[in-house]
Amino acid sequence: MCKNKTVRWRIAFLLCLVSGLNCLDRNALAVLANTIKAEFSWSDANYADITAVFIFSYTLMYAFSGWIVDRIGTRKGFAFFAGGWSLVSMLHAFAGSIMQFSVVRFLLGITESANFPAGVKACSEWFPVKERALAIGIFNAGTAIGGAVAVPVISFLAIVFGWRVSFLATGLLGFVWLFFWIKQYHLPQHHPRITEAEKQLILQDEHDQPEAGAASSVKLKRLLSKKETWGCFSARIFIDPVTYFILFWIPKYLQDTQGLTLSELGVTAWLPYLAMGAGTILGGALPRLLIARCGCSLNKARKSVMTLASLLIPALCFCLLSDVSTTAAVLIISAITLSHGLWANITIPSEIYPKKVQATITGIGGTLGGITSVISQKLIGTTIGIYSYLPVFLYIGAAYLISLLCVSLLVGKLGVIRKID
Repeated sequence: MCKNKTVRWRIAFLLCLVSGLNCLDRNALAVLANTIKAEFSWSDANYADITAVFIFSYTLMYAFSGWIVDRIGTRKGFAFFAGGWSLVSMLHAFAGSIMQFSVVRFLLGITESANFPAGVKACSEWFPVKERALAIGIFNAGTAIGGAVAVPVISFLAIVFGWRVSFLATGLLGFVWLFFWIKQYHLPQHHPRITEAEKQLILQDEHDQPEAGAASSVKLKRLLSKKETWGCFSARIFIDPVTYFILFWIPKYLQDTQGLTLSELGVTAWLPYLAMGAGTILGGALPRLLIARCGCSLNKARKSVMTLASLLIPALCFCLLSDVSTTAAVLIISAITLSHGLWANITIPSEIYPKKVQATITGIGGTLGGITSVISQKLIGTTIGIYSYLPVFLYIGAAYLISLLCVSLLVGKLGVIRKID
C-alpha cells in the first residue's frame, strides 16, 4: 500500500471541514434571523432567548462530551456527535414556533458541543507540540470559513427555495463528511498510510504519548488544582462571549446599523468570517515563522502575537463606534475578527498539557466559557433593545487584554508540556 508523507495535514484538512460544517449548521439561524423573525413576529428578546438556549445546552454538554471523547476515542466520538448535529440541523426545517426552535437549538447545542474537544484532541494526537498552534489554527479556521460560506449560501438557498431548505441542505453535508472521516481517521500508531518518519515526528514528545483510556487515570481534582488549568479557563471565560457575538450577531448588526437586506447581506457579510479564518491560521503560522526566522521560543512567539491582537482590537472597536459607512464597517469588523483569530485561545491547553487530558480540559473550559456566553446573550439582547451596540463593543475591546493578563500570570510558559500524575 502506498504511504503518504503528509498524512497529518490531510487530517488537519478533515478537521477544518468538520469545524466549518459545525459552524455552518449553527450559523444558518443567524443569517435567517430577520427573515424568520418577520414570519413569526419575534422580537430581539425572543431571538436572544433562542440563541441562549443553544449556548445553555452547548455549555451543559461541553465538559461531558469532552470526557466522552477522551474515553471512547476521537474517531468514534467525532462520528457519533457529527452525525447527531447533522440530523438535528435538518430538524430545524420542521420547526414553526419559538418552543419548537428552542427544542431543536437545545439538541443542536448538545450534539455540537464535542466539536472543539474532539478537534483539539485530534490535533494533539497528530501533531508535535511545535506544530499544534498551526494545526489547531487550521482546524479552528473551519469555524470562520463555515461562517463566511453560511452568509451567501444560506441567503441564496433561502431566497430561491425558502429558509427551510437551507437547514435540510446544510445538515445533509455533515453525513457526506462522516463517510470520509470513518474511512480516513486512525491514530498515527495504527494508520495504514503513514511513513515511519512522520510517525516518529508526531510521537517525538515521549511523555506526551496518547494512551487508550488514559484519561480515567487522571483525577479531575488534580487538574483543577493547577493554576495553569485556570489560566486556560480564563481565556475561554472572557473571550468565548465575543466568539458567540461574532457568530450570532454580526449579520444582525449589519442589518440593524447599516440597513442591509438579506440579499445585500449575502454579498458583504461573509468577509468578517473569512477574515477570522485567516486570523486563526495566522495565529499558528506567525509564531512558527518567528520561531524559525528569529529564533524565538514558542512562548515568546505565541505571546507576541497574542499581545498584538489584544492591542489592535480595542483600537478597532473605537473606530467602529464612530459614524462609518457600510464598507468601512465591514472592513473594521473584519479586522476585529482577524485579530480575534490571531489570539487562538483554544490552542493553549495543547501547548501545556499531555494528549490524554486534552478533550477534558477543552470541554471544561468550553463549559465555563459557555456559562459567561449564556449570560452575555441575554445581556446583548436587552442592551441592544434598550440602548445600542456601544456597551457590547466596549466589552470586546477589554476582553483580550484581561485574558492576556490572566494567561501570563497563571499559565506561565507556553510550549512546555506539564506532566500529570
